Amino acid sequence: MLEKITQINDSINGFVWGPVMLVGFIAVGLLFTLLTKVFQISHIGLWMKSTFLAIFRRRDVRKTEEKHAISQFQSLCTALAATVGTGNIVGVATAIALGGPGAVFWMWLSAFLGMMTNYAENTLGIKYRFKNKKGEWVGGAMHYMERGFAEKKSSFWKPLGKVFAVLFSIFCLLASFGIGNMSQGNSIAAGIQGAFFPKLSESYIFPGSAVFGQITWVKAIVAVIIMVFVALVVIGGIKRIASVAEKVVPFMVVLYLIGGLIIIFAHVTNVGNAFKLIFGEAFKAQSVVGGFAGYGLAAAMRRGISRGVFSNEAGLGSSVMVHSASDVKEPVQQGMWGIFEVFADTIVVCTITALSILASGAYDLGGHLQAIAGGGGLTDAMTGAGLTQAAFSTVFGAVGAPFVSIAILLFAFSTILGWSYYGERAWTYLFGDRATVIYKVIFIVVIFIGCTSGLSLVWDISDTFNGLLALPNLIALIILSPHVYKMTKDYLKRRKEGKTQD
Repeated sequence: MLEKITQINDSINGFVWGPVMLVGFIAVGLLFTLLTKVFQISHIGLWMKSTFLAIFRRRDVRKTEEKHAISQFQSLCTALAATVGTGNIVGVATAIALGGPGAVFWMWLSAFLGMMTNYAENTLGIKYRFKNKKGEWVGGAMHYMERGFAEKKSSFWKPLGKVFAVLFSIFCLLASFGIGNMSQGNSIAAGIQGAFFPKLSESYIFPGSAVFGQITWVKAIVAVIIMVFVALVVIGGIKRIASVAEKVVPFMVVLYLIGGLIIIFAHVTNVGNAFKLIFGEAFKAQSVVGGFAGYGLAAAMRRGISRGVFSNEAGLGSSVMVHSASDVKEPVQQGMWGIFEVFADTIVVCTITALSILASGAYDLGGHLQAIAGGGGLTDAMTGAGLTQAAFSTVFGAVGAPFVSIAILLFAFSTILGWSYYGERAWTYLFGDRATVIYKVIFIVVIFIGCTSGLSLVWDISDTFNGLLALPNLIALIILSPHVYKMTKDYLKRRKEGKTQD
């Protein structure tokens, strides 16, 4: 059964993460970069002042007076809760291990262009959001597809928008179980077992069973604990999720950045070599060791872009749902929070992980290539969480692995919370408000499956769901791009005249 699932997933994955999709992510980001005249650079002072700096200077950014809305800061924290996850630790390490150091360059490029993709998504999200019967803001990619397409004159567009919205919601629902649930739970359980209970790693439930033989007692117990905590938060809806996110996210990000910077400064003499590896390996046609093919340009691009998207979710349209719940009045203002979200997630946090791995010596180019050439594959210590733990252990010693495991736990737990809301919004769009309790129950149960399943299949399935989610969204963004251009131009003009509402 698992072999059949793997085969089907590999076929779909090969399409959604093939050359067409890679070009799609880059092309859409480039489109909005050009339409806005490289807004992420030309107006860097504006979006930094309106987002990160505003957190410290404006109370109305941190708190909201609206009963059924969340603040701009809470929307950022909830979005970051969903994006700053295992992709920033496990995903970056996996990209480097399987795609080479050059994958980091392609991760940066996808993030740079992805800033404007995320900007466009959230700007459209605010433009087409509406209030439901409870007085709550409702928005998301499915709504700008349905409502945005319906505005066009030809009768062809309205049903097409509805089809796109339904497809997006279905893929989002599936993605909430993959990127937002199984892969996160898997990383938490594996990290805790490896760092704190390595001797119990072969203590299986139902020993000898072909079906349940790989479920260890440690992973099962961790799964149950996560399920309980997630249930306590998710039942409270977006207000409780946002409340938890605004407390957990800043703490976990600052804690991890401090740890990563300590590693980098401890190996500061190797930082230059790390950058040389990143840029030097980014465009190599093929690395060869002993006649065997190693890394190449295609592998670096695929791993870098896919892990970048897995981490910051630019192009997926997912974070639009929580950004649309903000009390903001200007669409462009919320779009700028989208820019900062990608910047913080990938340019800052992912880079810290990458430099820690490369500068510390935990990653060995020759050793990894030899392992690939030998046909034996990479060991657990040479990829995923093991590689990041090895980097932190070069300075923190025996505390390194537990530190990374705790970081993974916080990052992944927050991601599960954020994605539970995304999946709930998609479920509500498809089945209505009354059925949300069914989704929540299924979502919580799936955590157990993710925590106890094999890492490889979980990550592969998550990658597939990511790609499927992006398909209707990227097409819709292109079709609705004139609106983003007009809103940006209008906002900048009104801002000069002092007529904006932010």
